[in-house]
Amino acid sequence: MRIGSLAERTGTSRRLLRYYEEQGLIGSRRSPNGYRDYAESSVDKVLQIRGLLDAGLPIRVIREVLPCMDTPRTIRISAATSDTIALLENERDRMTERIRCLERNRDAIASYLEAVRVEALRAAQDSEEPQAVNPAEAVASTTGA
Repeated sequence: MRIGSLAERTGTSRRLLRYYEEQGLIGSRRSPNGYRDYAESSVDKVLQIRGLLDAGLPIRVIREVLPCMDTPRTIRISAATSDTIALLENERDRMTERIRCLERNRDAIASYLEAVRVEALRAAQDSEEPQAVNPAEAVASTTGA
């Protein structure tokens, strides 16, 4: 398939697909007219790359892990080196910390939104309620005193 089809099917720009190819993450053949021709399996591979990038893994880690992935959510490493294991453990720990940070930020935003909604509701109720008038003030204002 041509780069435009791959871009459309994966929601990835052509520029990024060329970058992934330059980084050795995906490959293509060249047709006689020089156009890139990608295998059908490139769709899953690009989706894997996008998922790993979204998870916060850097290209250098993806380059090492990608050959071990046979489906979008499965990593199979038959002969993992201690360096690979250490690298993945480090990335897992980094991702866990990012998740914690995102959860704290989400909770803070949720609390803020709740406070804003309560305040807006209070303001709306205050504007709908008739103002309480002290009877003595009402008499004084009508008599001009």
